Amino acid sequence: MGRDIFSKLAGMLAAIAAIAAAAAVCVVAVAFAIYAALRDLIGPAWAAAAVAGIVALLAVIVALLAFRKAAPKAPRRGEEPPPSLIAKAFDFGRERPVVAAGIATAGLAAAVTVALKNPKVLTAIIAGFLAPPPPPRR
Repeated sequence: MGRDIFSKLAGMLAAIAAIAAAAAVCVVAVAFAIYAALRDLIGPAWAAAAVAGIVALLAVIVALLAFRKAAPKAPRRGEEPPPSLIAKAFDFGRERPVVAAGIATAGLAAAVTVALKNPKVLTAIIAGFLAPPPPPRR
């Protein structure tokens, strides 16, 4: 039974990867088509800038559509606020200690790699995680 779940998961991951690769190929093809259409009209530099602007505009539109429903709702009076990220991480670690240990190991390896390459980046990341949350708006 465990192998059946693993094979379904591997198949789903392969399908997602194939869809992502196909989407990337389509985006690149559309970008080349736009560039080719604009190159003779406005020149190569402006055509490249126009393609970058169009792609950036599409990225903003997709992000707005994806995250418009993800805005957190303010808790009602008498309700407790949602748990913090650290509380969720500890709960996850209690429920699945092996997975949490693997994630912690991968995170530690990534942090060591970043620290060896550029210690300022690691300092900024740690400061961002440990900073207190901003006060609520009134």
